[in-house]
Amino acid sequence: QVQLVESGGGLVQAGESLRLSCAASGSIFSINVMGWYRQAPGKQRELVADITTGGTTNYADSVSGRFTISRDNAKNTVYLQMHSLKPEDTAVYYCNVRGYFYRPYEYWGQGTQVTVSS
Repeated sequence: QVQLVESGGGLVQAGESLRLSCAASGSIFSINVMGWYRQAPGKQRELVADITTGGTTNYADSVSGRFTISRDNAKNTVYLQMHSLKPEDTAVYYCNVRGYFYRPYEYWGQGTQVTVSS
């Protein structure tokens, strides 16, 4: 069993910051990419940022320069530091883990709500 435990969501005002964390535990090996997606009401889930084991990062244009993704490979944990939050960042944020161990795999967290008030 693999679990992705997310934390750090909440309600903040525009301009403030939040830090999300996601720890992967259980029988999980050879993680390649860890990332964050988000889904706002009535919208499709979209990539926010992801990071490879080697540290290569990828950001959505809408968050580039405001959000920073990082990971601790030893702890199988990924972080998303969010600065200068905007109301349009309001969404459920999902942790995502992809890798390969005999076959490709992908896991999702349960989601954490981020609400930014204006």
